[in-house]
Amino acid sequence: MKLSTRHLLGIKDLTKEDIQLILSTAQQFKEVLQRPVKKVPSLRDVTIVNLFYENSTRTRMSFELAERRLSADTLNFAASTSSAAKGETLLDTVNNILSMKVDMVVMRHSASGAPHFLAKHIPAAIVNAGDGINEHPTQGLLDAFSMTEKKGTLEGLKVAIIGDVMHSRVAQSNIYLLKKMGAEILVAGPPTLIPKYIKEAHGVNVTYNVMEALQWCDVANVLRIQLERQNQPLFSSLREYNLAYGIKRSMLDKLNKEIVIMHPGPINRGVELDSDVADGPHSIILNQVENGVAVRMAVLYLLANREN
Repeated sequence: MKLSTRHLLGIKDLTKEDIQLILSTAQQFKEVLQRPVKKVPSLRDVTIVNLFYENSTRTRMSFELAERRLSADTLNFAASTSSAAKGETLLDTVNNILSMKVDMVVMRHSASGAPHFLAKHIPAAIVNAGDGINEHPTQGLLDAFSMTEKKGTLEGLKVAIIGDVMHSRVAQSNIYLLKKMGAEILVAGPPTLIPKYIKEAHGVNVTYNVMEALQWCDVANVLRIQLERQNQPLFSSLREYNLAYGIKRSMLDKLNKEIVIMHPGPINRGVELDSDVADGPHSIILNQVENGVAVRMAVLYLLANREN
């Protein structure tokens, strides 16, 4: 089977069959990662550049590790230490890189739509590693993989997305994917951090009461408060946010069921999640990190081997 697209620009562009193929391929690569020798020659002679115009630790390291596990040749580009800091345009930068015979570009950029722009102008396959507040497709895929691993299926699963939905590209990708795969979605958080149109645009339910969301859901995917994307104060203080919307162990103890706690990282401990929740038995946050490598291996492998 092959993907229906030659790029991974967003979950919005994937079919249900594409998602299933990526998740099943990721399962095979996760088994590879459990072996004593974790490296496979699948992408030998494929050259991949990691083009990061925004700071990143987990996503960049996860992609780098996935590329090395697949035996790809990799180049790492950080905009702050490159000619981009001297005013070179995005297209000039990429064309210079492509002249070095690069096959694939993994790109993170603060501007929504930047990977889509590149895909129209260059021949290499593009993987979106996060663009502005638009999408973060590999995070959506690894979240789905982690949910499936824990719960068996996405069909009919009740998923609450809690926190700064307004500024979250992870929320966008999760909503697109979960809707396509038949899950039910509820978003929760302060009114100032929930987009006004979200119920009509995406067909998801909304609550401003976090305890109500926890009582309803099977899985709570808790989002980071993104202060760096907020142009004005949208709540009174981090302490007030934690009191009103933070998830505490006492809240989970009051539920009459076990729920799964997820977080895309980095966690603001003591703000959206208390430490005894992040590190507690409900949490699969470290599983998400581990699964990220397998999912990104699957994406790179399938894009590199697609018959164009």
